[in-house]
Amino acid sequence: MDKLIWALKKPAGKAAKFCRIDNTLESLQEEVGGYIEAVNISPDLAVICDEDGRLKGKPYNCKINGVDFVGDIVICGRGIDDFIDIPTPPVMHQRFPHLWEEAAT
Repeated sequence: MDKLIWALKKPAGKAAKFCRIDNTLESLQEEVGGYIEAVNISPDLAVICDEDGRLKGKPYNCKINGVDFVGDIVICGRGIDDFIDIPTPPVMHQRFPHLWEEAAT
């Protein structure tokens, strides 16, 4: 079984990019730099972030559906029991156009 999924990685202070990531706990923890927390942002998408990002003082990243995120985040599709591929790039660009803008430094 292929554990790689298409996801959207959004480092703090940088534009988002589409990438393939290993769909394992260890890999997701490495991507966000800590223990993961999944925040459902729609019926088909979740944001994976560091659950202790605020306590660690990680920098502001972005706001999605009224939720502020800090540190690096990964947006994945939501399956029944796991994370799955995100929708196609044009769909993601349309749903979250602000994620591709460079953060002001």
